Amino acid sequence: MSDTNLSSFLWSVADLLRGDYKQADYGKVILPFTVLRRLDCVLESTKAEVLAEKELREKAGLNPDAFLLRKAKQSFYNVSPLDMKKLMGDSDHIGENLRAYIAGFSAPVRDIFESFEFEKQIDRLQKAGLLYLVTERFANADLHPSKVSNAQMGLVFEELIRKFAELSNETAGEHFTPREVIRLMVDLIFFEDGDALSKPGVVRTIYDPTAGTGGMLSIAEESLTDMNPSARPSMYGQELNPESYAICKADMLIKGQDIGNVIFGNTLSNDGHPGKTFDYMLSNPPFGVEWKKIEREIRREAEEKGFDGRFGPGLPRVSDGSLLFLLHLLSKMRRVEDGGSRFGIVLNGSPLFTGGAGSGESEIRRYVLENDLLEAIVALPTDMFYNTGISTYVWIVSNRKPEARRGKVQLIDASAFWQKMRKSLGSKRKELSPSHIADIVRIFGDFEEVTRDGAPISRIFSNEAFGYRTITVERPERDADGKVVLATKGKNKGQPVPNSSQRDTENVPLSESIDDYFRREVLPHAPDAWIDHEKTKVGYEIPFNRHFYVFKPPRPLAEIDAELKTVTDRILTMIGSLSH
Repeated sequence: MSDTNLSSFLWSVADLLRGDYKQADYGKVILPFTVLRRLDCVLESTKAEVLAEKELREKAGLNPDAFLLRKAKQSFYNVSPLDMKKLMGDSDHIGENLRAYIAGFSAPVRDIFESFEFEKQIDRLQKAGLLYLVTERFANADLHPSKVSNAQMGLVFEELIRKFAELSNETAGEHFTPREVIRLMVDLIFFEDGDALSKPGVVRTIYDPTAGTGGMLSIAEESLTDMNPSARPSMYGQELNPESYAICKADMLIKGQDIGNVIFGNTLSNDGHPGKTFDYMLSNPPFGVEWKKIEREIRREAEEKGFDGRFGPGLPRVSDGSLLFLLHLLSKMRRVEDGGSRFGIVLNGSPLFTGGAGSGESEIRRYVLENDLLEAIVALPTDMFYNTGISTYVWIVSNRKPEARRGKVQLIDASAFWQKMRKSLGSKRKELSPSHIADIVRIFGDFEEVTRDGAPISRIFSNEAFGYRTITVERPERDADGKVVLATKGKNKGQPVPNSSQRDTENVPLSESIDDYFRREVLPHAPDAWIDHEKTKVGYEIPFNRHFYVFKPPRPLAEIDAELKTVTDRILTMIGSLSH
């Protein structure tokens, strides 16, 4: 069956649902039924052997699980005597038979249907008088691997996921990242490893802690096997939303991946892959979501484990948990001596600069920069995501930077690299074309400063360029006669008493001497000032937009005057015409 035929067949089911289901809910029926029919076809040839083996092993009082997997020649099996064709023979009992058939699957597959809440859809279809018709439509589709390969099946399934995500685009952004953004991220994290990744039989692990419907894992796998058909990627993920989790697992099952590597639950409060590290990672965590519900668990881990846990460098404010995902990914990096890691994460603007020196956010940035982990940040165009129009940034982080990048960070402003979409989807109005992606990846790969049409596109900085020290400048308390008040006791006895109402702070770049700065910027205006060195703090921020700001000089005064005179004359003429 060709991809087009398969897609049009699956959409024909939507015609059956029209009227009884809202468009946004079609996926709740079509996705699980597509999975069910595919698995049905995959297991068809070994069905009889599996049933015979089950009987044999149970008679011997043995747990048949391992034997059944071997007979099925898959990572799953079904022990029900029913299959989809047999279900058609008893229209009166279709509901209970369908439930019994699904209950016959091995536990990881049952988990997919439970997460889809498929029982609810069976009830709903039965009430609408549609269950037999829909089941029959799927039972007549040939999704056998000899007709539809895993790769084909995966592409069609992804197409369905995308269509349904777009139909319900009020929530799509939470579980769905635009394809072209993922392609860009995948190309960036693989770019420097082309030689290693092209070796025969290369094995690599790829992880997404916010897996959604599995788009990032799918595209990473596809991209790696395109580069090297003999590559063996292992995909790992975790997802919090039950339906997205079901779709992600189903997608991986259809493509022959090990679905035991996808875990359900909250990655931050309950890491599903404790102690595991990965070669590559990708993530699009929710933007600006507070973490109050899991605050206790996070703080406990930070206090009890420190740098042995995930949150040693610091904790961001409770109103935005995105930097917690960055910390989580840092903890999942393989050690440098074991080959190291590289990851890409999409963040909004606030992790770049929120929080002053000493704050959790600044300390996290400090950890990343002082450990030379940040390779690049790419600013994407606005209006790229389904549920938000805000500015977004892709951070590329690695503990195995190539020699040329050591001690440096590349900032790429790709905010003007976009084309208008033919049809907006939620907040998404713009997209990256393949040539935009290639251009950004080339700029990243060349690792040079680039200016186009007078505007900077790529800039390179030393890590310490983003660091500063916040110094506290004190001025003395004075009495009624204007004399400096001196302390009479304590360690500062005989020293001027600071006047808290005149206290000020200044940010001094790390690359500059505090004393030189103080002499130049403070003493000429306040000769009696001094620095309280005990209060000095180191901070880091990445003021991305400031580094790409291009000054546009104002128009000449004469031109503005002439324009104002024209407008004034026009107003006077209008007033004059009113008084006649």
